[in-house]
Amino acid sequence: MRRSIALVMTSATAVSTVLGALALPAPAEATEQASAGPSACRGMQQLTVSGAERLEAACLSDLTTAGTIKTGHTDPSDFAGLSVPGTVNPSGVPGIQLDGYFPDTSAFNTAHGWNHDAQFVIRLPRHWNGGLVVAGPPGVRRQYASDFTISDWVLAQGYAYASTDKGNSGPMLYTDGEKPGDAIAEWHSRVTELTIAAKDVLSQRYHREPRRTYIAGFSAAGYLTRWQLENRPDLYDGGIAWSGLLMTPERNLLSYLPTALRHYPQYAANGSQAAHQALLDAGFPSGSEPIWEYSYRFFWDPLQRILREELDPTYDGDVVAGHPFCAPGTVDCDADYDLAARPSEIKDAIARISLTGRIGKPLLTLQGTLDTAVTPRDSRLYATMIENQGRGAMARLYEVEGGSHFEALYGQHPGLLRPMLPCFREAFGALEQWTENGKTPPTSRFVPRDPAVDLVNTCDL
Repeated sequence: MRRSIALVMTSATAVSTVLGALALPAPAEATEQASAGPSACRGMQQLTVSGAERLEAACLSDLTTAGTIKTGHTDPSDFAGLSVPGTVNPSGVPGIQLDGYFPDTSAFNTAHGWNHDAQFVIRLPRHWNGGLVVAGPPGVRRQYASDFTISDWVLAQGYAYASTDKGNSGPMLYTDGEKPGDAIAEWHSRVTELTIAAKDVLSQRYHREPRRTYIAGFSAAGYLTRWQLENRPDLYDGGIAWSGLLMTPERNLLSYLPTALRHYPQYAANGSQAAHQALLDAGFPSGSEPIWEYSYRFFWDPLQRILREELDPTYDGDVVAGHPFCAPGTVDCDADYDLAARPSEIKDAIARISLTGRIGKPLLTLQGTLDTAVTPRDSRLYATMIENQGRGAMARLYEVEGGSHFEALYGQHPGLLRPMLPCFREAFGALEQWTENGKTPPTSRFVPRDPAVDLVNTCDL
């Protein structure tokens, strides 16, 4: 652990709600809860996950959330707020679920009562299409965070699915590691570790390697999708970054969230035009003002302090993760944080976890035009980075009108926002066609919001 806990964040519960050494392979401990039938799971006790310290296997009649919520093989709190009521999800996919963890020294993840990080889930459908989809969780959530949005959908197509908790989760992940940036750097290695192990499991189960492997993710997991395609393209055939966080020395959350923390309270108090313009200049999109209050309460303030504590813990001395919702001008307030003025070692810590744009496999990016966490400016900048690396032909950027970072807000603003999940599903189909059949997807474009269609379940890229 890098630091002892001197102060418990007062917003820890809110953040958790809104955001998430070699070892011999562990033999699977088998359970028959909601069994898919003896023949469907024959031999599952012999499955191993390379490097795993613990492994449990279950034969399930339904690997989707329609079944796993009932049997306890997922945690709905992990994906709470990440989808819209009325979303039509597939169900009825029988197969094997593997839950376990790799060796790790941190213990933020309390799932299964294990109190152990580096937890993972691998799902193996009875009827396999030869593909694998790897995902991670957004924010500070855990390994089940993408179950409703990604796992259900790809399992119904016949894909195997694997997801990780990234090696640390929860609002105090910054206490993991020895030096600034270590916790985030671990995210990279945990996704790589799981991808390699999951491919080996597929070879054991289906007696052949996957013919296609994709990586996909939302928010922090979108950042990981980009990082993997830049640094480990050999493991994947392509990926989808859905509102992926941008991390570069020049542009990252620490470079623009302080602007929001400084100016939003003034804008909220009296409608200050100067404060409003400052927010727009920082990249927050015009038209997104109705969701600024929510963004301030549940993203801008807590994420600034979590990320700043991870990358620049000395800014506030011995205080851990700053002072929630502090006023500009008060001591060590994150609203006054100026990344450009910080010591060079802080920029070095950011540089070692930064993106370059040098992707090695096809990447589709989905970006909401009203996203107040990952702004449209961020995704456009990353598209330019890819172009500058000479990789533009391998990438597409779809800017979805009305898309935000917070799907749960659609019900409050149905005339303004639109869900992004249907667009993710359309993008996944386009990625399949691109990598398997050579059918190039639509060029980068603006995707208009059509109020005449079922926005909860429809998207036309």
